[in-house]
Amino acid sequence: MTACIVGWAHMPFGRRDEPDVESLILGVAGDAIADAGIGAEEIDSIHVGLFNSGFQKQDFPASLVLQADSALRFKPATRVENACATGSAAIHAGLDKIAAKKSRFALVVGAEKMTATPGAQIGDILLNACYRKEEEDVEGGFAGIFGKIAQSYFQKYGDKSEALARIAAKNHKNGVANPYAQMRKDLGFEFCNQISDKNPYVAGPLRRTDCSLVSDGAAALVLTDVETALSMKKAVAFRAAVQVNDFLPISRRDIIKFEGCAEGWRQAFDQSRLSLDDLSFVETHDCFTIAELVEYEAMGLTAPGQGHRAIDEGWTEKDGKLPVNPSGGLKAKGHPIGATGVSMHALTAMQLTGAAGDMQIADAQLGGVFNMGGASVANFVSILEPLR
Repeated sequence: MTACIVGWAHMPFGRRDEPDVESLILGVAGDAIADAGIGAEEIDSIHVGLFNSGFQKQDFPASLVLQADSALRFKPATRVENACATGSAAIHAGLDKIAAKKSRFALVVGAEKMTATPGAQIGDILLNACYRKEEEDVEGGFAGIFGKIAQSYFQKYGDKSEALARIAAKNHKNGVANPYAQMRKDLGFEFCNQISDKNPYVAGPLRRTDCSLVSDGAAALVLTDVETALSMKKAVAFRAAVQVNDFLPISRRDIIKFEGCAEGWRQAFDQSRLSLDDLSFVETHDCFTIAELVEYEAMGLTAPGQGHRAIDEGWTEKDGKLPVNPSGGLKAKGHPIGATGVSMHALTAMQLTGAAGDMQIADAQLGGVFNMGGASVANFVSILEPLR
C-alpha cells in the first residue's frame, strides 16, 4: 500500500458541447482538488492522460491544467499515453512520483474529445492502438479486431452471441443508475440479442449493442501517500497497482486468452495477498462485450471457454456473487479514451466510500479495476480498499 485516492471529479460522458479537450480538462481539474479539501498550491505534480492521436489538433496538453488555477503555475506537468489504458498509465505516473517521495499530492486528469471527429476518421485513429503492419486492413477498424476475436472464440467454444447480449443488457441496465453515463437506458436482453435496423452487425458477430460508445469526457483524481491520507476526510488505498504489457502484434499471441490480463490479475492478487473471492465488485474494460466475456476467464472467475456461465447464471449481475461493471461499464458509460482509466478508479472509489448513489453495491469493501490498451496489450489492474 503506497498511495491513496483522496479526491475526485467526474463529468457526465457523451456528446458534449465543450469545443475542445482543454475545456474538458478544466472542467474537472479544479473540482478534484476542491474535493480533496486542499489548495491548488499543495499539488506537487500533474499527470495528464490523453490519447488524442489526431482527434484534436491541439496536442501537448499537460500545461493546459495550469489554467484551472494560477497556483498550479510552475508545477511539473506531464502527458501520458498508453492507448485505451492511458488514464491508468497517468495514475501510475502519479503513484510513482509519490512512491519516490517527489510528490506529496499528485493530480491526475484523463480526458478525450472524440465526437467532433468524422466517423471514418475515428475508426482510422483507433487503429493506431493496433499493430498497423499486420492489422491495418482489418475490415471494420478496431471493432473489426474484436470481431475477429469473437469469431475465433466462437470457433473454439461455440456461438456465444446470447452471452454477449446478456452482458450488454446487464451493463445498460446498470448504466441507468449512473449519472455520468452516456446512455442511461435499459435496452433489455431481447433488443440486444436481435439483429435489427437499430442493432445491426458491425463487425463479424458483433452487433451495435456489443460495442462501446464514441464519447467526450474527463475525470480527475488527487493522490497522496498513506501517512498524509490518514488525516484526510476520505481516502481509498491501493492494495495493488500492476501494469503488464504483452506483444502488440496479435499474431504473436493466442488472442482469445488475454494472457496479459490474466498475468495482471495474478500479480495483483500476489501483491495484495487477496483472491478474486475477496472482491466486492469489479470494474472491467468492456470496450466490446467479447472483451468482458474473455476477461471473466482471465481474472479467474471461470475456466477458459466457460465465461458465458458467469453471465448466464447471474454471477456478474449487481446482486450476483461478483458484480461486474455496476457503473454500466464502457458499454453504457461511454469510452473517451484518455478518461476511461481515471473514470474507472473514481467510480470504484465512490463505491468504496459509500458515495456511489443508486450505483452503490451494499457493503463494498474491496474493488478491482481492469483497464487495457489495445487488445489486451497494455494491462492495468488495481485493487482498492477504503483507508478511512
